[in-house]
Amino acid sequence: MAGVLTLIDKVAPAEGGVLIEGETGTGKELVARAIHRSSPRRNGPFVAVNCAALPGELLESELFGHVRGAFTGAVEDKPGLFLEAQGGTLLLDEIGDMPLPLQAKLLRALQERQVRPIGGSELRDFDVRVLAATNRNLLEDAREGLFREDIYYRIATFRIALPPLRRRREDIPALLEEFIARFSGTRPLAFEPEALRALVDYAWPGNVRELQNLVEHCSYLCDRGKVRLADLPAEILNSLRPDEQFRWTDIKPLAELERDYIQHVMRLCNGNKVQAAALLGINRKTIQRKLND
Repeated sequence: MAGVLTLIDKVAPAEGGVLIEGETGTGKELVARAIHRSSPRRNGPFVAVNCAALPGELLESELFGHVRGAFTGAVEDKPGLFLEAQGGTLLLDEIGDMPLPLQAKLLRALQERQVRPIGGSELRDFDVRVLAATNRNLLEDAREGLFREDIYYRIATFRIALPPLRRRREDIPALLEEFIARFSGTRPLAFEPEALRALVDYAWPGNVRELQNLVEHCSYLCDRGKVRLADLPAEILNSLRPDEQFRWTDIKPLAELERDYIQHVMRLCNGNKVQAAALLGINRKTIQRKLND
């Protein structure tokens, strides 16, 4: 994740488009918000729309707006998200699911920096930085005619690839801190060491979104602000086993097993003894002593 954070810092001051790629739930919108917060547009609005959640006609109205009477149900003027995000950032989430005809209209808007509301005749200028996110391989889709290649190169001045959470387990403690701050409010919440170890070893098929849901769940249902191993969902408890980097393949002395497991946690934390100590429930000096024994 350190590489992703470095990229965020580097692309945030720019105005070019950023394409954020990753599996569903990997935190693409979190990255987009981080780019916005670090950019010169931080005081402007951040607006996000899921292109996969709306049919083409409704998505066009959401993006570009419409005038009163443009279609049945258009009882008043609607500015559209490009204008609502004026001076800020617009995230086109799951842009790969946008219909091809609408992609053509989006390309023209990005080129001209203007939108025309549905049913209207007046072009309206916008000042917005456009970010996009996808769980698809858009370049491959473009080669197969499923996505416009010219749109791809317009939105992908910069690319940020987000690995799934199972490949960046060292990020779990930091993500937990962020979600605890978001959901616990005035109610303190802490994960006991055994629970933390289980979270690090879990494969997280739902990625960051699954972790976020877990913290929200625990913030309301766990007594006294402590999350114990037994409080974790059944799917996590049922998966408890050493992962591929640490297996109980033979019988070893307890001290050797302990040292192996500490080394395993250190690898997960990229050598960060502070994070490893927090996960193991011991201090840094104890880690060093046990590794040297």
